[in-house]
Amino acid sequence: MSVTLVIGTQWGDEGKGKIVDLLSKEVDIVARYQGGANAGHTVVFNGNKFILHLIPSGILNSNSICVIGNGVVIDPYALQEEIQLLNNFNIQVNGRLLISDKAHLILPYHKILDKASEECSEKSIGTTGRGIGPAYIDKFARCGIRIGELKENETFRNHIEKNFNEKIRLISNVYNKVIDINLEQTIDDFLKTVQIINNFISDTTTYLNENIRKGKKVLAEGAQGTLLDVDHGTYPFVTSSNPTSGGACSGLGIPPTSIKHIIGVCKAYTTRVGNGPFPTELRNEIGEAIRKEGFEFGATTGRPRRCGWLDLVALKYSVMINGLTSLAITKIDVLGQFDEIFVCTEYELEGERTTNFIPHSQILSKVKPIYKKFRGWKKKLNGISEYQKLPTQLLEYVKFIEEFVECPIKIISTSPDRLDTIIIE
Repeated sequence: MSVTLVIGTQWGDEGKGKIVDLLSKEVDIVARYQGGANAGHTVVFNGNKFILHLIPSGILNSNSICVIGNGVVIDPYALQEEIQLLNNFNIQVNGRLLISDKAHLILPYHKILDKASEECSEKSIGTTGRGIGPAYIDKFARCGIRIGELKENETFRNHIEKNFNEKIRLISNVYNKVIDINLEQTIDDFLKTVQIINNFISDTTTYLNENIRKGKKVLAEGAQGTLLDVDHGTYPFVTSSNPTSGGACSGLGIPPTSIKHIIGVCKAYTTRVGNGPFPTELRNEIGEAIRKEGFEFGATTGRPRRCGWLDLVALKYSVMINGLTSLAITKIDVLGQFDEIFVCTEYELEGERTTNFIPHSQILSKVKPIYKKFRGWKKKLNGISEYQKLPTQLLEYVKFIEEFVECPIKIISTSPDRLDTIIIE
């Protein structure tokens, strides 16, 4: 039984898409276990850039079957766009994509609720407005709509109408928002769009477990990152699900004993989208230089990402929470422009120093990062395919990260292209 899990170790946007795409060449099944269309995985393939929000990045490898698990909330409009994008590039989706019959749907009223809640809140979270949070709320309030209901056409429509009317009353009475839509037309449009899912519905829990028992190799991927986990992240500035390793079991219906490798993906620096504490954020020309060189703009929203030095206190916390067996470092080429590079090794709070991460936003927002300085390598990394041929200063930087977080680095990505990757044996 062999499942490899790919986890984001920061606040998302670590480059998981490229790592999943790279590793999927060696596996039979790639499975997504949580989140929704609020997360975008960017992969450069054959000179083309693909931004996938729901379909696993493994779809770009023709030998992989892709699974969207029960822990994912699915926006059929976003899914339709992705399928069309892939079809435009002659990438086969039919027969290669399975969607759990237990996954929940995002409906138009979820997006309206998401935006209304954000606008009326005294403490803005900075959500994408894609309806993810409200869809998860309905799931746990036991009034959500699962994809399996598609098989019952009349019941399905009645359930949608009932929920829609309830949400309109909620939005009107609680948020004082007037919903100016043609309800009948909106539901008709949704029902037409959601039919695209029909061909992909499957009992993915049984499918995955049967294939694991047969010895098939499965690669499981999450969205966002550890520090956005609803339980273990910087609450309340978090996502609505569990991107951490524990979420893979509940989000796919597989046993923890089947997971043998857990790879954490980490940028060589740190970024964050939306609101919330960020100890190493650089609100200066250095942060702007990182953003420009790394093209740090949200794959889903286009919002500029907040940029800062690598936070090893946070990374060590991610290693602990997820039980990482190895790390993949991405975008290390972006730091090649600097004479000096810094990493955070401690937090200082009220005169006391700690190497423990603090997942409480009000406290974390008050810490002062303590840095260690490294010499920059000031060299392009193009064409370097062997670890030992990397610049000495870069090797020192990587070695320090490994030793500090007590986790080996096995993959180093030197550009967005899938070929610019160094595998360390």
